[in-house]
Amino acid sequence: MRIFDPHIHMTSRTTDDYRAMYDAGVQALVEPAFWLGRPRTLPASFADYFDGLLGWESYRSAQFGIKYHCALGLNPKETNDPRCTPVLDLLPRYLVKDGVVAVGEVGYDTMTEAENQAFAAQLALAVEFGLSALVHTPHREKGGGTERSLAVIAESGIAPGFVVLDHLNEVTVVDSSCWMGFFIYPDRKMTPERMVSILQRYGTERMLVNSTADWGHSAPLLTRITAETMPSAGFDEDDLDRVMWRNPPTFDRQSGRLDLDDYNDVQAAGLYGGNPIARGSG
Repeated sequence: MRIFDPHIHMTSRTTDDYRAMYDAGVQALVEPAFWLGRPRTLPASFADYFDGLLGWESYRSAQFGIKYHCALGLNPKETNDPRCTPVLDLLPRYLVKDGVVAVGEVGYDTMTEAENQAFAAQLALAVEFGLSALVHTPHREKGGGTERSLAVIAESGIAPGFVVLDHLNEVTVVDSSCWMGFFIYPDRKMTPERMVSILQRYGTERMLVNSTADWGHSAPLLTRITAETMPSAGFDEDDLDRVMWRNPPTFDRQSGRLDLDDYNDVQAAGLYGGNPIARGSG
């Protein structure tokens, strides 16, 4: 089984997670910029963080045979701190870099005016740099927040197919041309069974399933468990491959920066076949 996790925060994970993900079939991932659990108060903190994603975390992932990409942005929670606003001026320097396939996470946390302005500004950056956008729909007031997100997206002029609405659930599956993203969590958000029910009802097109796997109680292998739940609901191997492997790069390739072809060639040649570091012998 091949798995591409389109939204996972590997900065918060251990090397054991990388080993387990590789063994479970995870071959590629996208790590979006996110809130680290405490407020950052200086733009320089974000510069160090972005450099870390592009440099160290990409290198760390490669040691375990997993192809790494990232999305960069000022996350909704921190847009409410005026000390972080200059990060919006910092972003263009990073959005031109190889390995950056999207702007994100952007969108809403509590739907303040500051969040609204930063959301619109970062969608404009996505348009300017030809990148897709990973949109964080709010954890509270999800229905209204998702509707408001769609309105801002429409106002921005970004093509809906360049946008993934993330953090969705049964209530917020929307009839739009945007992609739809779902987090699978151990005890909150979506479960594998709930996700499979959504796929049964709405199909597999424009669906992205991810583990997010951040610093909270989360599990990076829930993408694999979701895939293993699909056959009993009538899905075949092609359906599994579409949802877990083909859909994410179809979305992320729109940036022109997704680098999977060389990686697939390396895998086919067996150069990562033993993956000695991932299997603990390095």
